[in-house]
Amino acid sequence: MADGALTLRANVWLEQDGQVVLSPWRVSLLQAIEATGSISAAARRMGVQYRCAWDKLDEMEAGLGVTLVERHVGGPDGGGSQLTQEGSAYVARFVEFIYRFEAMMIEEGRESFGSTVEVMLAPPSPPRGQAPCESPALEETEAI
Repeated sequence: MADGALTLRANVWLEQDGQVVLSPWRVSLLQAIEATGSISAAARRMGVQYRCAWDKLDEMEAGLGVTLVERHVGGPDGGGSQLTQEGSAYVARFVEFIYRFEAMMIEEGRESFGSTVEVMLAPPSPPRGQAPCESPALEETEAI
């Protein structure tokens, strides 16, 4: 980032009845579940406890009214998890929305503040190394 440059920042999340159902962090969790085939492995990848990942997944599913992750419990193959069609569709739509939103912010930011303005959307993980389930105040401000 250049010295003295203006930075336009934003964080975007989707709510249902005032409750966060999708955010960059939550979509990253869904992507980690898909990539690892496991809620537990996804939680480790995201740096949170299993219970936190499970709770966030339950909150998303309850708020959206759909099953996002198909869970297979134990058995000889050790179980596993994968995104449902609805889960994959929500991830794809959110990622596409963020891509378009960032492009709009760049265009509008440069029009309003000049060509040197930089745009930074919120990272998909909470700042300062804090896990999302460790601080209720963080959840409220970061919409994880």
